[in-house]
Amino acid sequence: MALIEHSTEERLRREAAAQRLRELADQLSRQNEVSFVRDGVPYTVKVPDEVVFTLEIEIGDESEIEVELKW
Repeated sequence: MALIEHSTEERLRREAAAQRLRELADQLSRQNEVSFVRDGVPYTVKVPDEVVFTLEIEIGDESEIEVELKW
C-alpha cells in the first residue's frame, strides 16, 4: 500500500483545540477508526485495540505538546 500522509495546521482558540482532541478520542473509542478527507477523498484508518502512545511536552520560548499514536 502506498504511504498516505495527512497533515493540517491552523490557529485555534485553546477550547477549540480541546474539542478537536475530544472528537479524535471519540472516533478512537467508539468506532476503532479515524476518518479524514484529503483533496475531497474520504479516508478511514482502522486502529487496533492496542497502540503505542507517546506524549511529549517541550517548554521554552515556543512550547509544544505532541501526541503520537502508532501501531
